[in-house]
Amino acid sequence: MIIKLESRQKLPREFYDRDTTIVAKSLLGHHLVHRFDGIERVGKIVEVEAYLGEHDLAAHSSKGRTNRTDVMFGPPGFAYVYLIYGMYHCFNVVTESSGTGSAVLIRAIEPVANITERTQGPGLLCRAMMLNLQHNRHDLLSDELFIARENNAVAEQIIEGPRIGVQYAKEWALKPLRFYIKGNAFVSKR
Repeated sequence: MIIKLESRQKLPREFYDRDTTIVAKSLLGHHLVHRFDGIERVGKIVEVEAYLGEHDLAAHSSKGRTNRTDVMFGPPGFAYVYLIYGMYHCFNVVTESSGTGSAVLIRAIEPVANITERTQGPGLLCRAMMLNLQHNRHDLLSDELFIARENNAVAEQIIEGPRIGVQYAKEWALKPLRFYIKGNAFVSKR
């Protein structure tokens, strides 16, 4: 069945060209949109994690600029997609000015349109949204994959806590850089 594609307002490049923590919190409530094979898959962003650049021991960029991490170093507003455990994709949004090495991991979405699979966790949301390594370095101002502006105010509902699965990052493991919408049923479990 072909689903009619709606006109949506994309977040502009300037939205991503700000402090990563601010971008992470600001992404909550907006819609991740992937148009593929005539179907528009849409999910409300409900959980994210901020990765703050080379000094952040949990960030991939902490090892410096490599072929894998090059996209993290800018420009902002591009997708950084990678594979973990040899089977799960993770979708990130590059933030801040070129050279910074920062990104926001989208951890969970609430299905809005044309998503029937589970979305509570970065690997599950990528599978449900049909995102994979082909989307690495994708410009998020394109018509196929972008984040659409929604007017859902969630600032007073944001919970902060430590990121998940980064125990190796020493003092960075406990920093409150995970943000999610309070009480949302689609937030991933710890």
